[in-house]
Amino acid sequence: MSELDFKARELDAGDELANLRSRFVLDDVVYLDGNSLGALPAAVPGRVEDVVRRQWGSLRIRSWDESGWWTAPERIGDRIAPLVGAAAGQIVVGDSTSVNVFKALVGAVRLAGGPEAGRNEVVVDATTFPTDGYIAESAARMTGCTLRAVTPAEVPGALSGRTAVVLLNHVDYRTGRLHDLPGLTAAVHAAGAVAVWDLCHSAGALPVGLDAHGVDLAVGCTYKYLNGGPGSPAYLYVRREHQDRFDSPLPGWNSHAEPFGMRPSYAPAPGALRGRVGTPDILSMLALEAALEVWDGVSVEAVRAKSLALTDFFLECVSSYVDEGRVECVTPLAHAERGSQVALRYEDAGEVMKRLIERGVVGDFRHPDVLRFGFTPLYVGFADVERAARVLGETLG
Repeated sequence: MSELDFKARELDAGDELANLRSRFVLDDVVYLDGNSLGALPAAVPGRVEDVVRRQWGSLRIRSWDESGWWTAPERIGDRIAPLVGAAAGQIVVGDSTSVNVFKALVGAVRLAGGPEAGRNEVVVDATTFPTDGYIAESAARMTGCTLRAVTPAEVPGALSGRTAVVLLNHVDYRTGRLHDLPGLTAAVHAAGAVAVWDLCHSAGALPVGLDAHGVDLAVGCTYKYLNGGPGSPAYLYVRREHQDRFDSPLPGWNSHAEPFGMRPSYAPAPGALRGRVGTPDILSMLALEAALEVWDGVSVEAVRAKSLALTDFFLECVSSYVDEGRVECVTPLAHAERGSQVALRYEDAGEVMKRLIERGVVGDFRHPDVLRFGFTPLYVGFADVERAARVLGETLG
């Protein structure tokens, strides 16, 4: 037994979250791609069968009331709220991340007063996931604003009296860099602008603190660290103090104050409900609700502690098993700047990842040269980490 293998066993023996692995459907593959698609929680298949066979199959239309379908978006939002540091009544679940980014950005410009108030600039993270950039450009055009793309580090210097809204990613999807949500939010507010955060790569992996840090609006997906399943609905956070002024660009019958009144004019529902649009996607939404049960009794702080331990150990193992200079780590080493993934740069990363997957180590590849490994503390163990790094070393030769 190697020294690192022995250390992995010791770390697993002392892991307070190790028993959570049994809450998932897993095999002998080392699955390090939960930052793209989380593993299947064991409770989901049975719940989905009940939704399909009993709630839909037997109760049919009665399930909107008797099975709680109608209240699912806000009920499930309240399940997500503690995982991102929000009090109940501020998150509504539904639609895709892209649609919620659009709602948040246009709503934020309107909150800021828009061009009529001299707030005619939308600032976006230049390193963002492409869709966020596409949506930001379109939202800027539609609201009469100009778009300014800067890196998160450049945001404080880019702010002015013209800034309406700033859209930032909490964790960079390529590198795993964790950005300074408290500091950047404070800077945005000091300029009189609205802060919108994309939490896709942080929710369920580390503390976010939306309420504590004064975030105005936030969006996120649920199929990564929240394990909601492929295409599971996203969510929108609207800070309580903004809810009565949040003017969604997508007013739908589901967000009407009287959804069954069929009024010809729109009157928004109170609270976070005005973030709803159309009929909720019930099958995937209730699968998500079942998936969130894996979080019962789990502390986000404990998850963060294990995440950092896993990524630290992975970097230690890579340093031991991979010859110096073969790969370049582009993920920050400082804990305060690291999410829950490690990104390694290698010239032929695409081919290497294919070979790793063939050998039972699943990560992913990001163009042009990044090997990306995501660590989901709920089901990834230290022996998994040691094996992944060892197989990587053997694959690189």
